[in-house]
Amino acid sequence: MNAPADRRADVVLIVDDVPDNLAVLHDTLDESGYTVLVATDGPSALERALRAQPDVILLDAMMPGMDGFEVARRLKAEARTAAIPIIFMTGLTETEHVVAAFAAGGTDYVTKPIRAREVIARITAHSLAAREQQQARNALDAFGHATLMVRMHDGRIVWQTALARQLLEQHFASDGRRAPVAVLAWLQRETARLVGLEEGPVPGSPSLVVDAAASGRRLRFTLHEASGDGQWLLVLREADDAAALEALSLAFGLTPREAEVLYWVARGKTNRDIGDILGSSPATVKKHLEHVYEKLGVETRTAAASLALARAPMRPHGT
Repeated sequence: MNAPADRRADVVLIVDDVPDNLAVLHDTLDESGYTVLVATDGPSALERALRAQPDVILLDAMMPGMDGFEVARRLKAEARTAAIPIIFMTGLTETEHVVAAFAAGGTDYVTKPIRAREVIARITAHSLAAREQQQARNALDAFGHATLMVRMHDGRIVWQTALARQLLEQHFASDGRRAPVAVLAWLQRETARLVGLEEGPVPGSPSLVVDAAASGRRLRFTLHEASGDGQWLLVLREADDAAALEALSLAFGLTPREAEVLYWVARGKTNRDIGDILGSSPATVKKHLEHVYEKLGVETRTAAASLALARAPMRPHGT
């Protein structure tokens, strides 16, 4: 069964110090339309995984030097390879070895001698699930929802969308492995208030605006929901004036000046204040605001401000 012509073949990385033992599996994967890569030790496996971004990794548990468990831990600690499913291949069936495989980040395991058709069935299932998860994360990014899952007790980022990783790298010089210190401290304070909430939406969606030393800009972290096992879903957005103005303009079809007026309304400014800021008269500001009301489908200043705050990142009043 060959891969459909309208998409690339799935890539499988086989990691085994004696790859000749897996010749039958290699041939069966190739005949089934997969692109097969091979690494014979831990360091080369890490390098190939990072460079090739395979869809699935078949990983021998017991290798000389860096064993498969350590390889898996390092793959999961690297943001660019953390989402790749890892299927351990092992001749070890003792419970502690199976537990070690999953603890290291394994998605599944198969025992040697390898049954090629069984392995292909598992590869198909896990690559499909991973692809669906990636599509969901891409959809979040497409709507501007940079999202990350943080494990509260140590601050480790369990997974993140590409946009979240980009923002963390840009504003915090982050390696993508752990949440910024200030964010983790805030998360620990907030979750202490939420005793008993193990899963589900967080009431009030508390948020934190952080000054990012690396970029001199502000980012807003919003606590969205608890996902079980001490893991919390955060949504990250840039909170500078330019980002807010662009968001308002795009969300409501506003002109640049209308977006500025709405921005300052949401910041609690009067028409006279806004006129002073923008170099316009209060009467001109009022005219712009009438157009804003019409485009937003509202009739009051409070309703317009509420919609603006829901759709664009804002700094606190007075900052």
